[in-house]
Amino acid sequence: MPNGIKVLTGNANRQLALKVCEHIDIPLCDAKVATFSDGEINISINENVRGFDVFVIQSTCTPGNRNLMELLLMLDALRRSSARRVTAVIPYYGYARQDRKVQPRVPISAKLVADLLTAAGAHRILTIDLHAGQIQGFFNIPVDHLYAAPVLHEYIHNCDFKDLVIVSPDAGGAERARDFAKRLDASLALIDKRREMANVSKIMHVIGDVKGKDAIILDDMIDTAGTTTQAAQALKENGANRVFAACTHAVLSGPAIERINSSALEGVVATDTIALEEKMIQCSKLKVVSIAKLLAEAITRIHDESSVSSLFD
Repeated sequence: MPNGIKVLTGNANRQLALKVCEHIDIPLCDAKVATFSDGEINISINENVRGFDVFVIQSTCTPGNRNLMELLLMLDALRRSSARRVTAVIPYYGYARQDRKVQPRVPISAKLVADLLTAAGAHRILTIDLHAGQIQGFFNIPVDHLYAAPVLHEYIHNCDFKDLVIVSPDAGGAERARDFAKRLDASLALIDKRREMANVSKIMHVIGDVKGKDAIILDDMIDTAGTTTQAAQALKENGANRVFAACTHAVLSGPAIERINSSALEGVVATDTIALEEKMIQCSKLKVVSIAKLLAEAITRIHDESSVSSLFD
């Protein structure tokens, strides 16, 4: 058992934290994350953390404001308890979609959250598949940016796909899809998506050959599933044999489950950066693969001061 490591978690994804601890072979640290009667969050850490290398696992997913506040308060409690180093492990980094000013009088939310995490006491950040890679530059502390691609790749590699094509649902994801296709020795296609108004997109056409092929739509996140399900329909209309989707972060908000259930998608595979037990009950097409082993290995390497990037060599 590694000496000097403690792992804590809030209420965002306790099952993931337990799996990580199982891989590291340490118990989950005893911490109380409760609520006062007026709704304020009440944090207390019931173990000595003085001098320990502490990792707080907490995705800032729905309910995003509460989960973010839990994380900030845990970081503050650990700093005031003389932990040697505190790493915020944020499998899903919320508030990442506003990463620049695209119109007047809007916040850069991803930068604000970065400042809050640093001010609360984080010495380091460990996260997975940021919505935009440049968010790493919003921090003045080290950021270890992991990729879920190897986990998704292993799952897809073991499935029975015929003449596989990896599809990017927009131009922004083309690089991710190209790298994924190379790993699987698959062909590549791209969806030409035009946004007619805010939150409303329309699939125009498919760039690339998908006729008679099994297609996997690859994205970093699926939120309301509008783009993904429209892309699936466009692929079927262009002659794709079977259509699936793969993503790191299954946000699945609003009408997402209903859209997936009634869509041309035969299946959606996602990682457990966000707790999905309830969503899996609602959607039989949803399959989940765990990134716990990847996180555990990264945590151990950070503690041992060894290379994290070599995980992806």
